Formats: sequence, C-alpha cells, structure tokens
Amino acid sequence: MKLAGYGEDRLVTELVANLRHFRKEVAVGPGDDCAVITERGSRWDQLLKTDAIVEGVHFLSSAPAAQVGWKALCRAISDIGAMGGEARHALVTLGLREDVSVAWVRRLYSGIRKAGDRYGVEIVGGETVRTPGATFVSVSLAGRVERGRAVLRNGGRAGDAVLVTGKLGGSIRGWHLRFHPRVSEGRWLGKTGWIHAMMDLSDGLAADLPRLARASGVGWRLFEEVIPVRRGATLHGALTDGEDYELLLTISSENLPKLLKNWSRHFPDLSLSVIGELTPEMHEEPRQAGGFQHF
Repeated sequence: MKLAGYGEDRLVTELVANLRHFRKEVAVGPGDDCAVITERGSRWDQLLKTDAIVEGVHFLSSAPAAQVGWKALCRAISDIGAMGGEARHALVTLGLREDVSVAWVRRLYSGIRKAGDRYGVEIVGGETVRTPGATFVSVSLAGRVERGRAVLRNGGRAGDAVLVTGKLGGSIRGWHLRFHPRVSEGRWLGKTGWIHAMMDLSDGLAADLPRLARASGVGWRLFEEVIPVRRGATLHGALTDGEDYELLLTISSENLPKLLKNWSRHFPDLSLSVIGELTPEMHEEPRQAGGFQHF
C-alpha cells in the first residue's frame, strides 16, 4: 500500500498510537496544535511546535524568498497563538539545493528575521543541509502559556457555538505568504476563560472543524450562509482551500454575547463570526468534506 490516498490523519494516528508516554511533565502530547510541557515551580507551561514548508507543496519556486521565510516561521507561530500562548525561541533548518542562489537564501532568512522581530521570536540555532530535491524550511518553536491555561482542541461541548476570525478561502492569491498569525487575539481569547476549544485553520474549515469535533467527542453543524468568504473566493474555497491561519473556536451560548461584545471593543478591525454549532452526535456532511491532506 502506498501513501497516496492513505490519508494524513490516518497515518499520523497510526504512527503515534504506540509511542511511550512516561514523563509526568508531558501534559499534552501528539494530536493538538502544540505539545504542552509542565515546568515544576513555574507559573508557565511550555509549548512546543514543529512545522515545515516544502517547495512545490507550500510555496512555488517563483514566490518571493522573503515571503517564503515569513510564512515558514509564522505557520508555527500561528499554532502557538491557537493555544493561547506566546512564541519565544526557534530553531530553523534549511534544506537547499546546490543550484539555489546565495542571494535567494539571504532574502529567505530576512523574511524569517522579520517575522521573528514582529512576534518576539528569537532564532537561537538550527541546521543547513543539502537536498537533491525540493527546497524546504523546517521550524521548531518553543513558546509558553500560563500554567494550566492552554486552550486545547478537545474541550468542545455539545451546544457550543462555533466561531472563526477573519475571512476564509482564496489563500493562494497571496494570503498564504503574507498572513499575520492571530497571536494577540489567541492570547486574549485564552485569558477570558470562556473558550472551550480552539485551533488554527491551516488545512481548511472542512478538514479542521471535524478534527476539533472528533477530539472533543462531538459532532458539528455549519451555517454555510454566514461563513465569511474572502473577496474573490467561493464558499467551496472557504471550506476547502486551506492556509487561512485564522482561529477556529467554540464557546457556550451563555458566554457568546459577552464574547462578541468584548471582541468588537478589543479587535475592531477583525471580524469574529458565528458559523455553526457543536452537536451531541458525530456526523459528516458529504458536501462539507474536504480540505487539504498531504496523502
């Protein structure tokens, strides 16, 4: 059996099923946006994330190098933000072909530095290797969140409202290279104590909402007519294009009105839309299936 058509989620589930979990400080292992490590005597939990982008999959060879670098670091930062945390230290590995120009690599790293400066991430090391194939950038990122306050995917409850920040779809027109991860928004949401579950949208709403629902042991229902669609995109694109890097979150109907009221005061330039609800039983609408899968 080949990987093609096997399914990314299925593969990952199998790979991590038999991992040993023997350290008490590991509060959250594989399966969420980040791992969560407790630190004895600290008021902080450590967040760990790794992410990679590959030429021909996540960016084209014609893409501006600085934007590729920006994307490489900001993808990982987005996951930290989706846990309600702040990113701090990064290791960056570059896989480069021999025919890549030095000037291109310099521009790539300038984009990484720019993202680090913007979000307070210090590049503390990494690796540079030769690859016979596609160029890639791999980022290992450490962040932190107040002890016990990481917002996970598995906290959703039946009856919760499902919300999303910003607009969705059409990311290939440039958004996927110049997005701004919702770090301050994720930090604020986490600190409210109202959010039951949260994750970032990287593979598309049609792929990521089912992941959140499965982790929470519930089903979901989307209100397609109110899904916020980016200009030039379609509803289908909003569901399946991916690389939106917005926040997907759930909250009780009781706390929803005060969340919306306070959000508009803190983030007047970014929409927060109710797009569905979590339901008691798992289900999947065929028209809502899709999103990006590597295999």
